[in-house]
Amino acid sequence: MHDQSLAALAAGLRARHFSSRELTEHYLARIERLDGALNSFITVTADAARAAADAADAALAADRAGPLTGIPIAHKDIFCTAGIRTTCGSRMLEHFIAPYEATVSARLAAAGAVVLGKTNMDEFAMGSSNETSYYGPVHNPWDLTRVPGGSSGGSAAAVAARLCVAATGTDTGGSIRQPAAFCGITGIKPTYGRCSRWGMIAFASSLDQAGVLANSAADAAVLLGAMAGFDARDSTSVDRPVPDYVAGLDADLAGLRIGLPQEYFGAGLDAGVAAAVTAAIGVYESLGATVSDISLPNSPLSVPVYYVVAPAECSSNLARFDGVRYGHRCADPSDLDDLYRRSRAEGFGAEVKRRIMIGTYALSAGYYDAYYLKAQQVRQLIAADFRRAFEQVDLIMGPTTPTTAFALGAKTSDPVAMYLNDIYTIATNLAGLPGLSLPVAPVAGLPAGLQLIGNYFAEGRLLNAAHRLQQATDWHQARPAGFA
Repeated sequence: MHDQSLAALAAGLRARHFSSRELTEHYLARIERLDGALNSFITVTADAARAAADAADAALAADRAGPLTGIPIAHKDIFCTAGIRTTCGSRMLEHFIAPYEATVSARLAAAGAVVLGKTNMDEFAMGSSNETSYYGPVHNPWDLTRVPGGSSGGSAAAVAARLCVAATGTDTGGSIRQPAAFCGITGIKPTYGRCSRWGMIAFASSLDQAGVLANSAADAAVLLGAMAGFDARDSTSVDRPVPDYVAGLDADLAGLRIGLPQEYFGAGLDAGVAAAVTAAIGVYESLGATVSDISLPNSPLSVPVYYVVAPAECSSNLARFDGVRYGHRCADPSDLDDLYRRSRAEGFGAEVKRRIMIGTYALSAGYYDAYYLKAQQVRQLIAADFRRAFEQVDLIMGPTTPTTAFALGAKTSDPVAMYLNDIYTIATNLAGLPGLSLPVAPVAGLPAGLQLIGNYFAEGRLLNAAHRLQQATDWHQARPAGFA
């Protein structure tokens, strides 16, 4: 059953070929048998999943089923889930039980999805390899010695290993698209404001956006349609109708104008990844698309801009974790200052501390204008590059990452090398644009990803373009050995 698409599983449930309870038990058994090698889940909610499956079966019997009714999914452990532990991959929230439900998870539950558990992630979403988690690193199912990408690495690994049908993720600088590329699946980050951030623990508020990791664009379209939409509780949520993403999947690509940024195909790009991406773009040309070179001249500045803006916002957002109201509290503090110091020192990991310190420095008196304000000004230049590009083309394409998945531990001692792994993905977050990664031909046996970038609220066009490529090729159907 785990090799079937979401649509096929939904059809099987409606036809009573199997029940949601049977499907859920199948996935729970796979998690129990296979996840020890991956460490993709922090919390497995078996009892709650069975209860949700039984409710889904009742809805199916009453002919009240939707496209997600009874489908087993997982949530990145950054979404608050009422009555279920939400850790954000950190010791700081090791025992935190959220008293309310995030809008994204609530909407998917209302659509009938069955939640199997909460997936592992880089601590507070800060990382590109899923090695900063307090609960240990996640392993890539294609090669257990390699990283799955981050910060949504647990979700990506679980989907790639078929431990769930699909999963939620968040993307602040590439944290859905990069792990999707490393694990050979499809991941979409929608336009900033398309999905509510209410109940999603904040890292960098002007950059964070919820999204989907799935085995195909068609599967991702179903989930995104269910979770997107305006939420009055989120001041950054955009009040704009959500189109029927599934209905637009098969639209013809004839006349589609594709732009290739010269900055994405230069030094630092692995030759094998470049060849795989070029081959995929050739398929688009055979489907009727036209290709032209474009320039995003300020995109090389996206990494330094991001690593001023994101740490500055995280230093503000994480100030709430002080050992007083909730979260980790040190034992026997001598005074309030000692409580703050030791609770935060014990609760946060090294990468989180590094980013808090960088952000606090960038916001401090005497440095705000030189660093944070200047970064925000360059951010506007990056967004302007995209606006000019979309006057010429409909979609922008290029590699998702410079290389395939690297070895566990290979970059943990060099934060800058780790940060540069997101060089092609960060700019879309800075501009608030939607981006999608989908698999192309493997490189030396490892997955590689093609990134599609669209104009604001063009998620439907991204999903359509990805789906048509997946209809014309079988790259997305590859399976990691050992997880069949």
